[in-house]
Amino acid sequence: MKLVFAGTPEVAVPALDALIASGRHEVAAVVTRPDAPAGRGRRLIASPVAQRAEEAGIEVLKPRKPRDEDFLARLREIGPDCCPVVAYGALLPRVALDVPAQGWVNLHFSLLPAWRGAAPVQHSVLAGDEITGASTFLIEEGLDAGPVYGTVTEQVRATDTSGDLLTRLAFAGAGLLAATMDGIEDGTLKAVPQPADGITLAPKITVEDAEIDWSAPAMRVDRVVRGCTPAPGAWTTFRGERLKLVSVQPAADRTDLGPGALDAGKHHVYVGTGSHAVELLWVQPQGKKPMRAADWARGVRIASGEGLGE
Repeated sequence: MKLVFAGTPEVAVPALDALIASGRHEVAAVVTRPDAPAGRGRRLIASPVAQRAEEAGIEVLKPRKPRDEDFLARLREIGPDCCPVVAYGALLPRVALDVPAQGWVNLHFSLLPAWRGAAPVQHSVLAGDEITGASTFLIEEGLDAGPVYGTVTEQVRATDTSGDLLTRLAFAGAGLLAATMDGIEDGTLKAVPQPADGITLAPKITVEDAEIDWSAPAMRVDRVVRGCTPAPGAWTTFRGERLKLVSVQPAADRTDLGPGALDAGKHHVYVGTGSHAVELLWVQPQGKKPMRAADWARGVRIASGEGLGE
């Protein structure tokens, strides 16, 4: 089939690579978000998908909005049979959805209908899911509600951050998306409507959502830290300044610390929660690079009675 691939961030690149390497399909063009400012100089940088497409000699389309007439005209001119999508980042209007005969097929990083929305992997970690996965589905109007072509499952490990899990799903999902294109082309794959039961939503995680509530149980604190890593980053406050929590681990043997209370030694930093303590492993003070929590504690010289989140 002739394909136009839509995607923007690094997590979409494995799927683009899989389609390029498939040998069965022609990736005629790539649709991605416009160049965005990045780095200290705030220079305009092309998206990871755009950079990969340019390396492969594939035409890159960067509409400001996917309803722009110039973009729609070029899309019709290319005449794709199907448009696979991975984390494109913009809402597709009906006028664009109607162009390819086989529609737009999205790779979504959850087992639909669970975790419909912008942050499925983060919510899966926050919820303590043991199994998650990826789904390919036909995009229709409505939030991730279209019929599903296929799924692949992935175990959520006890120490997984959202970044860890998303990386594995990006590669597993790339194979799923390529297989879905094959099945659509040869007519062996039909989309099945999602069940009405089991729908959960996964809205974007905000910076406010990532603030640690030290009165919550240690398990919840651990999940928030892992679920918000790498973005937006779990955080708390110390002496009125923000302190980012890069990694922690539950310390079930420490039940003597109240919520937010600190116990810092030469090689450890414990903080109390609503249940047992957690050990801070890596932190990032405001304006500084990540560092071992014990090194941070030595540098700030924690006084008796000081705590986090006060």
